[in-house]
Amino acid sequence: MIHPWLASTWQRLLELGERLPHALLLVGPPGLGKRDLAEALAARLLCDAPAPDGHACGHCPACQWRLSGNHPDLYRVVPAADAAAPEGAEGEGAAEPAAGKAKSAQILIEQIRALQEALTVTGHHGSRRVVLLDPAEAMNVFTANALLKLLEEPPAGCVFLLVSSAPRRLLPTIRSRCQQWSFARPPAEALAPWLAAHDARAAELLALSGGLPLAAERLAEQGASALYARFVKDLAQLPDGDPLRLAGQWESWLKSKEALAAGFGMVVLVDWMQRWVADLAALRLGGRVRFFPAHEGLLAALAARCSLAGASNCYNEFAQIRRVASHPLNARLMLEDMLMRYARALTGPRP
Repeated sequence: MIHPWLASTWQRLLELGERLPHALLLVGPPGLGKRDLAEALAARLLCDAPAPDGHACGHCPACQWRLSGNHPDLYRVVPAADAAAPEGAEGEGAAEPAAGKAKSAQILIEQIRALQEALTVTGHHGSRRVVLLDPAEAMNVFTANALLKLLEEPPAGCVFLLVSSAPRRLLPTIRSRCQQWSFARPPAEALAPWLAAHDARAAELLALSGGLPLAAERLAEQGASALYARFVKDLAQLPDGDPLRLAGQWESWLKSKEALAAGFGMVVLVDWMQRWVADLAALRLGGRVRFFPAHEGLLAALAARCSLAGASNCYNEFAQIRRVASHPLNARLMLEDMLMRYARALTGPRP
């Protein structure tokens, strides 16, 4: 599937034809559809008779194998913990963890070694083979060096599609062996059809997601609209309330069935707090809110209660909290610390 905001990129890729490089690195923030485009390109490369619009036909034997997750020349290399691998297949480069152990969030060197071995033989269906590796930044230095050998001497007819949301975490030598294609946040006009096809809360979730439509869709699917409403309501009442009391309520909230079902944990909550404070700082600088535009009036009233230094310092403090939010030693203390810092910023000296 090619999303409308990626149509021009897709056309540019099609125009390359046989000049397509042996390795592409697709980079950009998560939530834009990089993986979907990589899957569509892999499908086209393996299809026996691509359609006039450039997409795979979906009917030939190669397409049927791919759709069933059994194409012998398509290798999906993803972390074992990646539950979002399309079509239920992780590719021949994937390695299953030992029984009883948690699945790895890293791409393991064993997966690359298995891929190397698989690529030593010729393709099973034609000469084209495709390796889709996502996320590329999930490799450690040893895994990356093993992949580098394949990129330096690629097997004939093999195309590598690397997907990354954090390309700076890749080895420079990996980046240099790939042709990089960057994906930017789509402009507002490109998202107008997407917004029209969704409910009224889609605009709020899109803004909260930083203009990333697929990230907004995931929030909606997880039931984030109700969580979003409570988050704003609680913060609207906090300046004159008790941050310690709210910390206790939020601790229970994070443990609720609603939050657990939506995947709403400490990391997401801290991220939302950081974005909320970013909007406060933007208003103090005379700018516009970015993440919570539907509540610009409330944010303006709160911004009037704090100084630019207070909002900026609070944002930087939340950035530090964000680094340990995935494994807090004491969730209640983290929430109390975060909300007290926020309340202090709102009651600090004004300019």
